[in-house]
Amino acid sequence: MRLQLHIWRQPNRQSSGKMIHYELNNVSEHMSFLEMLDVLNETLIKKNEEPIAFDHDCREGICGTCSLTINGIPHGPDRGTTVCQLHMRKFNDGDCIYIEPFRAKAFPVLRDLIVDRSAFDRIIASGGFISNKTGSAPDANMITIGKKDADKAMDAAACIGCGACVAACPNASAMLFVAAKQAHLAHLPQGQPEHKTRVQTMITAMDQEGFGTCTNHYECEAVCPKNISADVIAQMNKNYRQVVLPITEQ
Repeated sequence: MRLQLHIWRQPNRQSSGKMIHYELNNVSEHMSFLEMLDVLNETLIKKNEEPIAFDHDCREGICGTCSLTINGIPHGPDRGTTVCQLHMRKFNDGDCIYIEPFRAKAFPVLRDLIVDRSAFDRIIASGGFISNKTGSAPDANMITIGKKDADKAMDAAACIGCGACVAACPNASAMLFVAAKQAHLAHLPQGQPEHKTRVQTMITAMDQEGFGTCTNHYECEAVCPKNISADVIAQMNKNYRQVVLPITEQ
């Protein structure tokens, strides 16, 4: 395939970036999207040009670092897939492909296609963990957990913290990420003692980082590579109301 690539180039955080056009020939349909960028970088290096900086790590759809917006869609056109697992067979010969970093105030661009997502780390540090002693693995395995709660906990725990939900949301909201991170603990007995403080501190931290609010566009759910349901947001909002505005049952 021959592709027309329009890629965001930005030398550093302080500089203003711009889209640069590249033409790449002989792209195999069996390449992953990141392998295609590798080939482009090899071409640029041979020309003594600066290669394109982009994030990657496991390249197995597990770590979430391959955060790119492709033709306006975080992680590209293949639903439920990270960029590293997106293959060039999803594109056609002669296609124009626009590649940009995730766009959000809380995700400043560091260089080219790399953004700073440390805001997520600070949200987790605010309360996305269990600090109570829960014993060893055998002790935890002896605690009976209903299948419904176990399934919900596992579904939420699938979140890889890639930030696609933020990039897709018109408000740059991190609600799906925060809701998933608190939901997988809320459905387990080990997470119950700190449940109320966890919800409050994580939402407060999210607001302090500059993320927007959720207005139910569901774009986050549409682009999540792990297909996490927006139902976790509704549950988190319910839990938050119970913490901030306690309701006395009649």
